[in-house]
Parts: sequence; C-alpha cells; structure tokens
Amino acid sequence: MKALVINGKSIEPGSKEALILHVGRLPSGTKIFIKTIVFTSRQPGPTMLVLAGLHGDEINGVEIIRASIISGLFDQLVLGNVIVIPLLNIYGFLNFSREVPDGKDVNRSFPGNMRGSLASRVARILSKKVMPVVDFGVDFHTGGDNRYNFPQIRYTRRDEFAHTLACQFGAPFTIEKGLIRKSLRKTAKDLGKPIIVYEGGESLRLDGFAIDCALKGLRRLMYKQGLINESEQPASSVLIRKTTWVRSNHAGLFIWTKRSGNKITKGESLGSIYDPYGEGRIPVYSNRDGYIIGHNNTPVVNQGDALFHIGYDEKILD
Repeated sequence: MKALVINGKSIEPGSKEALILHVGRLPSGTKIFIKTIVFTSRQPGPTMLVLAGLHGDEINGVEIIRASIISGLFDQLVLGNVIVIPLLNIYGFLNFSREVPDGKDVNRSFPGNMRGSLASRVARILSKKVMPVVDFGVDFHTGGDNRYNFPQIRYTRRDEFAHTLACQFGAPFTIEKGLIRKSLRKTAKDLGKPIIVYEGGESLRLDGFAIDCALKGLRRLMYKQGLINESEQPASSVLIRKTTWVRSNHAGLFIWTKRSGNKITKGESLGSIYDPYGEGRIPVYSNRDGYIIGHNNTPVVNQGDALFHIGYDEKILD
C-alpha cells in the first residue's frame, strides 16, 4: 500500500499524523492554521474525510469529532484512511461567528482562491490540499440563527453513491437536497467525491441527542464502507424528498407547541404568535402533511420569519 500524500507530506500506512495547514494571521500577528489529523491503515481502501467547523459557530460538529477521536474510533481502521478536520473555520470559531471576519461564508466560497477573500482562501486550502486524495466525506453542521435541526443527513439529489452513504449513516431523517452554488458539496460533486452533510442541533449550543445520533451514524457508515469491524445497531430513518417552510404571518412572541421530529398533518396547530400587550393570539398551522425537521427557537419573530421546516414526500427506509 502506498503512502498517502497531503500537502507534500507522506503519511505511511498504519500510522497517525497531525498536519498543519497554514491559513494566515490574526491582526495581532498570531498564526492561524488548520489542524488536520490523518489516520491510515495497512490495507488499501477508501479515504474518508470527516469535517466540522466549516461554520465557526456550529459547535456540535467539533464535539462529535473530538469524541470520535477520544473514543479511538479512527484508530480501529482495518482498511483505507480517514482524514479528520475537527475545526476548519478557526476565525469564526474564535469570534462565535458563522462567517470569517470579512463577513463571507466559507461554504459559499468554494472551490476558493488563494488571492481572494479570507473565506475563499480557507476554502481553497481544503479543495486544493485535501480533496484530491478524498473518496467521500461527512461534513457536520447544526441549524443557525436560533434554528434547531432534528438530526438528519443530507445527500445530493440524483447521486446514487451519496444516497448509499446517507442510508448507511442512518440518521433519523435522510433528506434529498439540491446543490448550492459554491458550496463544499457542489465542489466535491464536481470532483466526483460525494460529501454527505449531517445537521443536528443549533449553533452555539451542544446538544447531546444530536451528538449521540452523529457518533452512532458515523460508526455505522465506517462499518458499511469496510473501514472498521464493529458497527452500531441499525437505525430506522425517514427519507424526505421535498421540504418547505411555515413562515410567520404576524410579528410577536412566538411559542411553539410542536417541535422538530414530530409527525404532523395539514391544518394542525404548531404554535402561536402572541401580541406582547396581551391583545391577541395568532395560531400557526401546518401547511401540509409531513414531519417537522427543524424549528425556530427565537422568542420574538417578525412577519416572514421561518418558523418550521417541514419535510414531506416521505417514506420509511428499511
């Protein structure tokens, strides 16, 4: 089996190496780098990327990977390799922010350019130095802006390999989603290297249920791909082909009575928006049958705000 080469560094079979990918500096002069941990086996097989912190305020993914490392999951490889990046967007992480300091979203900056914006440079490091040796990957995210996402795995529509990976992961919801321009998933698809995206919990909060679902799903996926010998128990999942939002028609205090994970019917009451002066209540109803895959935890809403993310056109996966 040949050595794995990343950024000019050779990682020999059956070893573990920590690589430093330099990004830039803070205004104070402090160097910023992306720490990449590479686990290799002695037998040939696929190379999997495990990534978190693409958005700096989405902490669940960082904890998922940390817990995976501590548990020795990646030390159990029987074939193939795993490239682990626990925290891609160091700038956002330091500032409790989704974006980098120039206000741009790294996940809308791929494949990136080392002469472009800071977000573009971070994206370029991943797409140029890591992605060439990857076969597939899992990118860990949470909901943003006080939105909670029930544990779900998203895969690219009409990509059979990505669909297989998502089913093998076995999150409570398996969701078919189109590609977003300049996202990591779009760039990876163009390279023929599918990335599935795990969403669970919300930004700036650790959520034990979402973390546990992810840890079990990652182990199931690695087992199904032959990387390890031990798996988690199979998990039931609901395949979602289409999604829509229930939005607020009024401003006020928002209190939900149905939350993510609930199965709902069209016309069912999901919560209410209250006038802060006690002068009225506006009920919020479901616009179709389906499942709530995400909900808004913001207590004060304006007209047009997204309140519930509804998944429909579903079926139970065996």
